[in-house]
Amino acid sequence: MTYRVKLFEADVSPADLQAAEGRFRAALEGELGGPELVVPLYRAAQRILHSYGEDPADELLTEDERMVFTTWRSAERAAVAAAFGPNRYMGDAMYEIHANH
Repeated sequence: MTYRVKLFEADVSPADLQAAEGRFRAALEGELGGPELVVPLYRAAQRILHSYGEDPADELLTEDERMVFTTWRSAERAAVAAAFGPNRYMGDAMYEIHANH
């Protein structure tokens, strides 16, 4: 499944934003193991967040949910650092992932 990434960053040129989106994608795919895993893991992580809140306690998650969530969060941190730099706080990094149909 293909997808597109949209980063929200007001203080950069369109060319810099496009380059950051490319770095975000490359890091995300590298951490997860390929582009085909991005959308399914993103959707699964979103379901976990909607069910358990922003910072779910490990004991509330099943083993599979915990694996998905920690895998996604790790990949997300790497992608944000690649796109915005290592000192960027996760709460400041806004992005959307949309599946192409």
